[in-house]
Amino acid sequence: MHAVVLVGGFGTRLRPLTEQIPKPMLPIGHVPMVERLVRRLARGGVTDVVLALGFNPEPFLAAFPDGRCGDVALTYAVEPEPLDTGGAIRFAALSAGIGSTFVVANGDVMTDLDVGALVDSHRSRSAEVTIHLTGVDDPSAFGVVGLVDAQNGAGRVDQFVEKPDPGKEPSNLINAGTYVFEPTVLDRIPADVRVSIERNTFPALAAAGSVHGLATDDYWIDAGVPDLYRAANLDLLGGGRIHDSCEAVAPEATVDPGATVMNTIVGSGAVIEAGTTVVDTVVLPGAFIGARAQVEASLVMGRVEADATVIEAIIGADGVVAEGDHLAFDTMPPTA
Repeated sequence: MHAVVLVGGFGTRLRPLTEQIPKPMLPIGHVPMVERLVRRLARGGVTDVVLALGFNPEPFLAAFPDGRCGDVALTYAVEPEPLDTGGAIRFAALSAGIGSTFVVANGDVMTDLDVGALVDSHRSRSAEVTIHLTGVDDPSAFGVVGLVDAQNGAGRVDQFVEKPDPGKEPSNLINAGTYVFEPTVLDRIPADVRVSIERNTFPALAAAGSVHGLATDDYWIDAGVPDLYRAANLDLLGGGRIHDSCEAVAPEATVDPGATVMNTIVGSGAVIEAGTTVVDTVVLPGAFIGARAQVEASLVMGRVEADATVIEAIIGADGVVAEGDHLAFDTMPPTA
């Protein structure tokens, strides 16, 4: 089975971390985000993945030089111009010659969803599209779905409202970013123009009665924003994920025995010196935290010098918190 994985965004919500590394190549527990996603798809029966890119395939080619991620074959579809989500899916699927049922996944979603079960639900209902759904406390920031004739969490979608006003949501079930498509959907997406699958295609299909949803309570997180990217990493330490976990400190990292490091992931090549306290933080590969520094609830890709304090901040690859300085609730370097 084929899958199209949408990895063409600019990663603006995770800047400055994405100024030098594409968002899908950022690590989740020492493994690139896209690799964890492909592993999940493989567990659900996917054998071939086409990565839908808007630009810059080189980091992916370098990471997977033999065109494989584990047992999954990788190909690339680089859009000649931005086509939005619907246009990107159409372009990638046609580029890969997909002619049968296939999976689509957003590249920044981390979940324990059983993709095989989603495909089974899709086929049992003879749907044209099946959307994975999850319940959230505040659905107004997402695409919200209303189901009818629902049984065991599955039903026909009769409403699809992208980011409704608070209090106007048809349910608390949101589009969780993994879909099963029949190739006939591609005929509903205009060629060579920007088309949003969420704002254009799904509402039209819902009106035609050919979209179904499957709601599950699996682990799910949108890792495309800083707080949730950090959470997606740290959640691998708690033993709560079904298939995914990691060691807190990469073997190639250097952590002084005199450092206090709690609920923190330390990436390959990172250095943490003596007397530091690092809590609830992701220390990315190659980062540096100097002696006696205090770092809490942050993402660190650059340097935190000795005796500095960093609280709920993002330090990009070129960011340096000077010796003794204090940085809180901010980014370094700042985004444009």
